[in-house]
Amino acid sequence: MIANDLTTASAIIDFDSIKNLTATEALAVDQLILDELSSDVVLINQIGHYIIGNGGKRLRPMLLLLAAKALGQVEDHHLIMAAVIEFIHTATLLHDDVVDESVLRRGKESANAVWGNAASVLVGDYLYSSAFEMMVRTNKMRVMEILSKTTTAIAEGEVLQLLNCNNPDTTEAKYLEVIARKTAILFSTATRLAAVISGTDTVVEEALAIYGQQLGVAFQLIDDALDYKASTEELGKNLGDDLAEGKPTLPLIYAIQHGTEQQAQIVIDAIRHGSRAAFNEVYAVVKATQAIEYTEKCAEQAAAKAIESLQVLPDSDYKSALEMLARFSVQRDH
Repeated sequence: MIANDLTTASAIIDFDSIKNLTATEALAVDQLILDELSSDVVLINQIGHYIIGNGGKRLRPMLLLLAAKALGQVEDHHLIMAAVIEFIHTATLLHDDVVDESVLRRGKESANAVWGNAASVLVGDYLYSSAFEMMVRTNKMRVMEILSKTTTAIAEGEVLQLLNCNNPDTTEAKYLEVIARKTAILFSTATRLAAVISGTDTVVEEALAIYGQQLGVAFQLIDDALDYKASTEELGKNLGDDLAEGKPTLPLIYAIQHGTEQQAQIVIDAIRHGSRAAFNEVYAVVKATQAIEYTEKCAEQAAAKAIESLQVLPDSDYKSALEMLARFSVQRDH
């Protein structure tokens, strides 16, 4: 079975080799991003360049470019959409860090920690507006329909997550609904747009959308597991941030359901009070209940579904790279 091979030593993935397949196109996207960030409002330039230049895998644009190459070739509209996807992603990061009161992003001070909440929110709004201005250039109603629904879903996911905060009664189903809307939808949109711009049929479009959705779920699940595994240096944020914000992620939900009454109460209290001070106690419960292993297993299942959906594509280096990204999603340590 695919899932059984996802984390074996023989399947160790070289992420850089995958990036190299779209290196030329990625440079064009980066230049487009820089061009679009050019504003006569200095603060917009400063914050925009700070957050976009602050590391990151550029994973969502890369997905779009790889999918486009797997379908034939990268067109100008693919490049525009790759930049649009990165702008939307960056805008959500700016807004997320304000909502979560985060001080670290990818190992550096977050934009809101440097310039304040108001500036971060407003520049995030600017990036959203710029993204919609760019997408109009494709003159494709289908593209605008997909992206407008995507940004609505992301906003809904943010609100749902806010409603779940400090709520230890949050179920696994509710948690998965949040990450489907808040995180996975933008992965799915990236791969769907590649198909739409390439003019594929509905079967291929839907298959690629499923690939992106399942890959996004796998990535978020591993992110939540890493909050109880990685070091701050590896993760690029403070360990226990999710706990301090009272977010009931899957490791915590599983620990509550499968721990003793005393263990469950430790996690419940930590979620209710948003307590980073309880991190060590909660970590011990998460480890004892094998909640990390369960979360990783769910991620492997999502990654396997992503790989299975690629069967509609002809064999190529780009299809193989998409498969490898699904495997990478469950192997990474940051």
